[in-house]
Amino acid sequence: MAVSDGVVKKIILSYTYVAIWIFLSFTVIVYNKYILDRKMYNWPYPISLTMIHMAFCSSLAYLLVRVFKLVEPVSMSRDLYLRSVVPIGLLYSLSLWFSNSAYIFLSVSFIQMLKALMPVAVYSIGVLVKKEVFKNEVMANMVSISLGVAVAAYGEAKFDAWGVTLQLLAVAFEATRLVLIQILLNSKGISLNPITSLYYIAPCCLVFLSVPWLIMEYPTLRDSSSFHLDFLTFGTNSTCAFALNLAVFLLVGKTSALTMNVAGVVKDWLLIAFSWSVIKDTVTPLNLIGYGLAFLGVAYYNHSKLQALKASEAQRKAQQADEEAGRLLEEREGERKNENHN
Repeated sequence: MAVSDGVVKKIILSYTYVAIWIFLSFTVIVYNKYILDRKMYNWPYPISLTMIHMAFCSSLAYLLVRVFKLVEPVSMSRDLYLRSVVPIGLLYSLSLWFSNSAYIFLSVSFIQMLKALMPVAVYSIGVLVKKEVFKNEVMANMVSISLGVAVAAYGEAKFDAWGVTLQLLAVAFEATRLVLIQILLNSKGISLNPITSLYYIAPCCLVFLSVPWLIMEYPTLRDSSSFHLDFLTFGTNSTCAFALNLAVFLLVGKTSALTMNVAGVVKDWLLIAFSWSVIKDTVTPLNLIGYGLAFLGVAYYNHSKLQALKASEAQRKAQQADEEAGRLLEEREGERKNENHN
């Protein structure tokens, strides 16, 4: 009975972490759309919004790591920081900038459909840099996801080429960042949780974003006499963005990255439904057919990943069992030799 209760408790906690992550991810996406969209809050400055997030998150991360010491910093040399963290920070800043910019031109629902290309981008870049092995079956799966997204794009009622370009660039930069994390950090045995990630990467993003901000957005904001920073709106928006990072830490730490991928698919459907019913974005039947195809491709990809993880885990356990059996055999052989010797 105790074991049964423990299993039930674990399942309830896992679903709680998933629900928290979905709620916060949903809130941040809709909140960003509300701020940036010209028909809503009408503050179309994506670089400024991203910089506010990064300044807020880096400040809180600094307090948690250095002042309150709730999180241990990672031992990192200056050389490792410049070679590994700085390129990752550059890619992250570009990904956030272009992703936030897309909200000005595209609907929330269509952006979620385009984000279904993330596994395609990650796998393709992984193959290019030889972190993934090319397999015809996986590539066929990637093509099916791409075709689904293409059908969804063809059926988009308010298709905007510039917005699509921005979102595709955001996906490409984010995929490259994820692959680089594997190559530059994980290969060196460095693991960053969301707090330490923000502590090291957010200030770096802030510096990179300041260059295009000074050229593209600062002159307009400076000349706008009506501009004033709404601390309630931007403060709550930044708090949600920071809370989302904590939720990622909880979800991945207590479950797995695969669980987050599966939860992400549920969140995308919820966002599409919300975009259609509340924001009144147009979602066409062809949109849904295309995204349905992409969704099936992503679901199959996640299933394949899960099967590969299970196989790897079974192989690891079998190897451990063989090693344990070998040690026992050696010990018994040693004992027998001692007995014969005596």
